[in-house]
Amino acid sequence: MKFLKYLLVGLVFGIVLTKSEAVSWYRIYEMFHFQSFHMFGIIMTAVVVGVVGIQLIKRNNVKDITGQPIVIPDKDKGFTNYMTGGILFGLGWGLIGTCPGPIFILIGAGFYGIGLVLLGALVGTYLYGLLRNKLPH
Repeated sequence: MKFLKYLLVGLVFGIVLTKSEAVSWYRIYEMFHFQSFHMFGIIMTAVVVGVVGIQLIKRNNVKDITGQPIVIPDKDKGFTNYMTGGILFGLGWGLIGTCPGPIFILIGAGFYGIGLVLLGALVGTYLYGLLRNKLPH
């Protein structure tokens, strides 16, 4: 029961992503070929909402659920790290046809082939955990 609210938010988020067609490989295909504004509009909306939300948190000294102030540390400057990560993420997204975010949504919608993507994400996460101390950050 403690995590019911998180489950409900996740379900609503999954429904919104599905109904907005943000999990559609065809919409992602259109985006990468610059044929439609649909996905760019969704992404830009998410960026604007995120920026506004972070600014509201910082300016209003918002506290978390335990009463502690939310502190968002500045990111380290590192052009190469962000370019490498962005290129790898983008290549994976383009090759698979979906962002890793809706993996569980797609499985829940009956696209069981995405289970291979889930397996790849888990293996990649595990390998990163093994190699993290050896990688530049």
